[in-house]
Amino acid sequence: MAEPTAHELEVTGSRASGVTLPEPEPAEDFKGYRGFSRAVLEKTGARVWCEVRLNTDQGDFVGILLPRTETADDRHLVIKLTYNGYNVGIKTATIRHIEILGYRRAHYKIPEQEFPTDPTKPNVVLLGTGGTIASRLDYRTGAVIPAFSPGELYGAVPELADIANLDTKKLFGEFSENIGPPHWKAVAEAVVEQICERNVAGVVIGHGTDTMHYTAAVLTFMVQNLPCPVVIVGSQRSSDRPSSDAAYNLLRAVKTAAEGDFAEVMVCMYGPTSDNYGLLHRGTRVRKMHSSYRSTFRTLSDTPIARVSQDGFVPIKPQADYIHRDMSRTPKLTPVFEERVTLLWYYPNMHPDIVDAMVDNGYKGIVIAGTGLGHVNKPLYPALKRAVEKGVHLFMTVQTLWGYAQMFVYDTGRDIMELGVTPLANMLPEVAYVKLGWVLGQTQDREEVKRMMTAPVNGEISEREPFDGYLVFQGGLPELEDYFKRYRV
Repeated sequence: MAEPTAHELEVTGSRASGVTLPEPEPAEDFKGYRGFSRAVLEKTGARVWCEVRLNTDQGDFVGILLPRTETADDRHLVIKLTYNGYNVGIKTATIRHIEILGYRRAHYKIPEQEFPTDPTKPNVVLLGTGGTIASRLDYRTGAVIPAFSPGELYGAVPELADIANLDTKKLFGEFSENIGPPHWKAVAEAVVEQICERNVAGVVIGHGTDTMHYTAAVLTFMVQNLPCPVVIVGSQRSSDRPSSDAAYNLLRAVKTAAEGDFAEVMVCMYGPTSDNYGLLHRGTRVRKMHSSYRSTFRTLSDTPIARVSQDGFVPIKPQADYIHRDMSRTPKLTPVFEERVTLLWYYPNMHPDIVDAMVDNGYKGIVIAGTGLGHVNKPLYPALKRAVEKGVHLFMTVQTLWGYAQMFVYDTGRDIMELGVTPLANMLPEVAYVKLGWVLGQTQDREEVKRMMTAPVNGEISEREPFDGYLVFQGGLPELEDYFKRYRV
């Protein structure tokens, strides 16, 4: 990278009257800044955590000068804008003048607070596993890292005390991509322990959003006959962002656990992109569908169970179609999982050695996400047959996500079934994967595995999709609802 020119270094700086800065801290004052950017800061007297007004070619920007990551370039300053709280990078070569307005060192740790208890309110436990709902920004790397304990969460959201007596237990602090079978078993055991031994009205699980739908599905299988809600909740945007959904999601999840007339494993996240309400999604029919939207979770081939807001609950499904709270039930715990199971997403020109490699490496079950109604190409047929002959359990789902594996329609599907592949109707691929791991953790008998996989536990297979189960905007569109109610036979 070329050295900055003399013209580029003609940046002036000034300090507003009355502004004093603390004693220099060499390791902190220019954290993450080097080269050209550091030279500009040193020349103008600005340092990290100064409140500054940057006069640039694009206008003025006012905010807190933030540390940068160790791997960042040397041509930008990063500030947290005063008027909206967002972080923005400013190209250093465009800056003409830096005015130092003050100094406000950030402290991102939220102190834990003793939660006020009220004997008239229900008891809810929050199990912490990590994720963005329990995170902060690490300015060393620029990444969001698990940091907040569950106690810090309710220290940050005091409105929780208006809903319930909230206790917390931190199981682990992991990004959701690191959560797998050992964690699923631990969460399942903790859920049953809290319900059976702590007299709670419901359980909330703080979880990273990326694999939340896997955990929701597997808990549906591992913990059955629930007496009360088990609500998995997360956040798409970390708590230091002004558009964070953490507080709203947490409040709605706790309200559901405390007051909701439900007894299922559910995901509670934003319904629309606004703050109006959250949706309660059944654990076996939910999927993360957008990388950054706050309303990323959608119910597929079905409708969400209900809407939830501070005003209460609005059922979306008929009351007969979901399980209601009944505290006399005793949960049934089956925390088992066979890890040598995989999910194979079919693509055109897939070669048979992919399947052969799975078999050779000891995989005991394969869920295929096939095209259309549940298809793969003919070159895979011999590999699928060899897999079945070696005792591997093969099941077919559809990568369209909505709809059914209908393998009787075309010769392709019929031929694949003749090889020993079993269709799983409208079970989602990820749900089929965790269910197969759970089933194989209990039995290897081929007929019993097939029976358990095709027998629905709670909504993972349905006889038909509701008329409004394919809506992009979920929770009901009035004009469509009115049309179908009047004209549907």
